[in-house]
Amino acid sequence: MSNPEFEEIPIRDDMIRLGQLLKLANLVEDGVEATELIKNGLVKVNGEIDDRRGRQLHAGDTVTVNGHTVRVVAAS
Repeated sequence: MSNPEFEEIPIRDDMIRLGQLLKLANLVEDGVEATELIKNGLVKVNGEIDDRRGRQLHAGDTVTVNGHTVRVVAAS
């Protein structure tokens, strides 16, 4: 079921790391930008600021950057 508030980002494995998801969802240009946003507390995972670039995300997790939210979903 889709929610218009979230863009759904399908992943092919059981999990994806936060830095990788930011790039996959086109929320950042590269890993350097991802690191800076995360380090500066500008990334929220499931509504809470997370400063771990390697944070493991699973289907159902949400990530918000600059007011744009994406949700991780399992690939069909």
